[in-house]
Amino acid sequence: MPTPGENSADGDNGPLVIDDLDRYGRLRLISWWRQERLQAARVLVVGAGALGNEVLKNLALVGLGTVLVIDLDVVEPSNLSRSVLFRSDDGGLSKAEVAARRTSELNPEIAVMPIHGDVITDLGLGVFADVDLVIGCLDNREARLWVNRQCWKVGTPWIDAGIQEIQGVVKVFVPPDSACYECAMTERDYQLLNLRYSCPLLRREDIAAGKVPTAPTIASMMAALQVQEALKILHGLPVAAGSAMVYNGVGNQFYTTKLPRREDCLSHETYPEPMPLPLSNRSTVADLFAAVRHRGGVDADGSLELALDRELVVALECPRCGWRAEVMRPRVKVRAAEAVCPACREPARPEFTSLVAESSPMADLPLGRVGIPPYDIVRVDGSDGSAFVLLADDRDSRIQPTANSEATARPGASTTTGDDHDRAEEPGR
Repeated sequence: MPTPGENSADGDNGPLVIDDLDRYGRLRLISWWRQERLQAARVLVVGAGALGNEVLKNLALVGLGTVLVIDLDVVEPSNLSRSVLFRSDDGGLSKAEVAARRTSELNPEIAVMPIHGDVITDLGLGVFADVDLVIGCLDNREARLWVNRQCWKVGTPWIDAGIQEIQGVVKVFVPPDSACYECAMTERDYQLLNLRYSCPLLRREDIAAGKVPTAPTIASMMAALQVQEALKILHGLPVAAGSAMVYNGVGNQFYTTKLPRREDCLSHETYPEPMPLPLSNRSTVADLFAAVRHRGGVDADGSLELALDRELVVALECPRCGWRAEVMRPRVKVRAAEAVCPACREPARPEFTSLVAESSPMADLPLGRVGIPPYDIVRVDGSDGSAFVLLADDRDSRIQPTANSEATARPGASTTTGDDHDRAEEPGR
C-alpha cells in the first residue's frame, strides 16, 4: 500500500508507515498530501490582522516552507480580542514582526519573513513573481485591487477574504483564465474607492479611519477556508477559480457563486518573462536606460521612457502665491492635508507624473526616488516596443527575515495592508 502523501501520487507500492514521532505524520495519512511540496512552497500573506493571524497559524501547523508577511500597522489593544499571535506586551510593535516571530515559535522548521511596509508602495513585483501564491487578509478595496493586478501581471494565484461581524467571504483567483477581483467590481465599488481621495486626488485620512466590527470566530473560519484552498492549489487539486464562497453566520447560510469574467477588465494585463539585470532601486533611471540598451531590450537609437505603476506626486504648487514644494512620493502616500499652502493657506495643486522620460531631469534620480520599490519589475518603453526588467540586485535585500527582534513602527500610520478590521465587502451590502 502506498505511503500516504509521498508515494501514492507516483504509483509507488511502498509500505504504509505511521510515525508518531513525525510532526506531520497525521497529515501524511491524507491520500493526496505531499509534505515535500509544502516544504518547498513560498506563500505571501498580505495583512497581519485578525485574518492574517489565523492564516499564519494554519500555515505554520501544516509546515509551509517559506512564508512572507507584510503589514504596515502596529499592534493595538483592540487587536488582542481577535488576533491569536499578539500579546498585550506587543503594543506599538510592528504587526508583521510580531506575527512572524510567533509563527516561527509555532513551527521552528519553517522560514517566516516579515516586511514592515505598505503592499502598494513597498513591495516589488518580483516578490509576487517569486511566490507560489498570495493570501490576502486585507480591509479595503484599494489594496485588494492592487494585489489583484500584481498577481495577474505575473500569473500568481491569490485567495482573498473579508469579514464583518459574523459574516465572511472567500474568493479564489487563478490567472490568467478565471474571473479576477476587478471583474466583479461594480460602479458603486469604484465610487467607494474614489471616496478615499479628495478633489485633487490625494488621500483623505478621515475616510480610511473607519473601524468595522468583527468576531474572532469568523476570522478563524474564513482564514481556514483560505488556507484549505491554498493547500489544494499547492497540491495541484482542482479549485473553483473565479468564485466566491459566502457565509452568513446569523442564519448559518453558506453558498458559492461564480464571479463574472470581463474580457475587457483592466486587471488582465500580463507581463512577459522579465529580463533580470544587475540593478537595484538605488540605481538611477539613467542606469536602467543604459542597461536596457546594452542588453538590446529596445531600439538603441530611440528615446526611452520608464512607466510608473505608482503615480508620482512630483510637487505641490499654490496657484495663488506661487509657493512650490517638491514631494516625490507615490500618490497613495500623499495626504490631502499636506496640499495646503503654508503662506496663504490656499489649497495647493499636485503635479503628477506616470512616466520618466530619458530627457527629464528625473532620469538622474535613483529609481527609489521615483517610487520604485526594491526587487520590482519595471517597464521601459521605446519606439519599437517595451522591455520588462527585474531589479535583480535587490533579490537578497527585498525582505528581512525575523530574528527575534521587532521594529517599532510609526504609530498612527495609515493602513493600506490588513489591520484589525478585515472587512467583508460583499456580505455587508
